[in-house]
Amino acid sequence: FDLPLATARLPRSVQPHVLAIYAFVRAADDFADEPTYAGQRHFALEQWEHELFRTFHGEANHPIFVALRDTIERFDLPVTPFSDLLTAFRMELAPADFASFEALRVYCRHRSEPLGQLVLRLFGYSDAQRQRYAADMALAFQLTTFLQDVSLDLEHGRLYIPQEDLVHFDLRREALQALRESSEAAGDAATVRAF
Repeated sequence: FDLPLATARLPRSVQPHVLAIYAFVRAADDFADEPTYAGQRHFALEQWEHELFRTFHGEANHPIFVALRDTIERFDLPVTPFSDLLTAFRMELAPADFASFEALRVYCRHRSEPLGQLVLRLFGYSDAQRQRYAADMALAFQLTTFLQDVSLDLEHGRLYIPQEDLVHFDLRREALQALRESSEAAGDAATVRAF
């Protein structure tokens, strides 16, 4: 799901605000994943959270947070969804297998549902029923991404398929890893991306 590309289909009045939120998330995601931040990931996320809190106190200096401050003020966005996103990125720093779908859902409550809540608020909706729908839709997008990116996530030592499902379908993490490595050796990028 390419958010910047999808943003072009939104009303122009909302586009810069979706992109401001995306920039905040993209940078935090890079802190958790990109080799550039190896050994500095915790520090980078702490600094990002510090900048977030400064933004909510009207003290933003960083260009991303200057844009985000405008979005926060215009739409009266709460700090909690942003903090939840940073919690999810911290969870990624110590990858763990998820025993059950419910355990995975707890992670998604931090990783994807806040995005659904924030985007919904950009359109003027904050009622509980729509927030639940947004959470479910964000979860569906996230689960789809997990299934598309099994190979990429394994590279980072992560697996977002619950252990109970692996057992049910008689799959092992090692088998998925071996499939990824054999697909890479064969140069079959489409297979690597799909499994």
